[in-house]
Amino acid sequence: MIKRYILPVIILILVVVLAGGLVWFNFFRDGMIKQFFATMQQPAQSVSTYTVEPAVWTPNIEAIGTVSAIQGVELAVEVAGIVKDIPFTANDILEKGASLLQLDDAIEKADIVAAKAQDVLNDQTLARARTLNTRGVGAESNVDTAQAASLAKKAEIAKLEAVMEQKLLKAPFKGTVGIPRIELGQYLSPGTVVVSLQDLSTMRVDFTVNEQNLNLIKMGQLIKLSLSDADQPYEGQITAIEPRIDPSTRLVSVRAKVDNPEGKLRPGQFAQVRVELPKEEGVFTLPQTALVSSLYGDYIYVVRPAPDAAKPADAAKPAADAAKPADAAKPAAAGATAEKKEPKLVVAQVFVKPGRRSGLLVEITKGLNKGDIVVTAGQNRLNAGSVVTIANDVNPANTTDSGLPKK
Repeated sequence: MIKRYILPVIILILVVVLAGGLVWFNFFRDGMIKQFFATMQQPAQSVSTYTVEPAVWTPNIEAIGTVSAIQGVELAVEVAGIVKDIPFTANDILEKGASLLQLDDAIEKADIVAAKAQDVLNDQTLARARTLNTRGVGAESNVDTAQAASLAKKAEIAKLEAVMEQKLLKAPFKGTVGIPRIELGQYLSPGTVVVSLQDLSTMRVDFTVNEQNLNLIKMGQLIKLSLSDADQPYEGQITAIEPRIDPSTRLVSVRAKVDNPEGKLRPGQFAQVRVELPKEEGVFTLPQTALVSSLYGDYIYVVRPAPDAAKPADAAKPAADAAKPADAAKPAAAGATAEKKEPKLVVAQVFVKPGRRSGLLVEITKGLNKGDIVVTAGQNRLNAGSVVTIANDVNPANTTDSGLPKK
C-alpha cells in the first residue's frame, strides 16, 4: 500500500524541483543580463573639437538686400509716331547721348522748312519797317507788328524743332541697353516703353535692419555683399540711412554703394549683406554647431579626462610584482605599454549663455573657460559621461568662414 504512493510522491517532488529550477534559472538569467548591460562599457564616440581661446572677433549685422543699378531707367517715348529706325542691339554699351530710337519725323522737317522760309520774310519785313520809320515815312506801329510776327515765327520754329527732337530717343547716361520692346514700323503712343538702360559699373543694394541695431549703423560704414553662402567677394559702403523707422515692421531702410567692375551683379538680384562692426578683443566664441538648444537652456559638451583614468589600486601592483623574482624584468615592459596607452576621455554637459551671433560664430558670455575642449560635431550621439575619441580630420571649426583659428 505504501509502495503504491511512493512513486507519485517522487514524481511530484521531481516536478516541483524542475519547476523551481526553471523559475530560478529565469530570475538568474534576467539578473545577469541586467548586470551585463549595467556594467557594459559603451564604445567611444568619435567627435570633432575646438579648444577655446580668447580671440579677436569682428561682429557684424546680417541682412537680406536687393541689388539695383545706381542709374537705371525704363526709357519711353514722349510723342506718338511710327518707328523708323532702331540703331542699337541688346546688351550694347552706349555712351551718353547715343541714339536709341528714331520715329518718323518727315512732317516736322517739312513744317520747319516752311516756318524758316516765313521767318526770313518776316525778318525782311521788320528791317524794311525800321528803315521807313527811321526816314519818317513809316509808322511806329508797323515796326512793332513786324517785330511781333518775326518773334512768333521764331518761337514756332523752336517748338517744331523740340517736337522733332522728341522723336529721337537718346541715352541719358552711359549704360547697357536691354532687349528692345518695339519693332520697325510699329506705331507708338506716348509713354510706350522702348528699352531698359542700366549703368552696371556701380551698383547699389537696399536692405533693412531692425531698430535695435540702428545705433550701430553709420554713414560710410563698410559692408560685404554676396549672392550665396559660399563667399562674399563684393565690398561697398553705406551711402544712405532712412531717418524714419517703419512703424509696421520696426525696420530701417539702408542703402549702400558697391563697385561692379566685372559686371556680375545685376539689378534685381537677391543679396546677403553683412555690415561689419568694430573688432573686439578677448571674446569667447564658438562655432554655432557646438551649441545645443533645449527646453532647459543652451548647453555644450566639454571633453575631460575620465575620473577613473588612474585607479589607486594600480599603485600596489609594483610592490606585489617585486615579490616575484621570475618577473623582475616585466614591470619595465608593462610601464612602457601603459605610457603608450592614451588616456580615457569623457564629455561633460555644461550649460552656457550665448550672446551675439555673427556668421558661423556665436558669442559665449557665461559658462565657458579658457582651454576648454568643446565638441563641435557629433553631439547627437552623446550623453553626459559618454566616452569619446577626438578626430579633427573634418571639423566645422576649421573652415575659413568661421573666423576661428584651426585647432
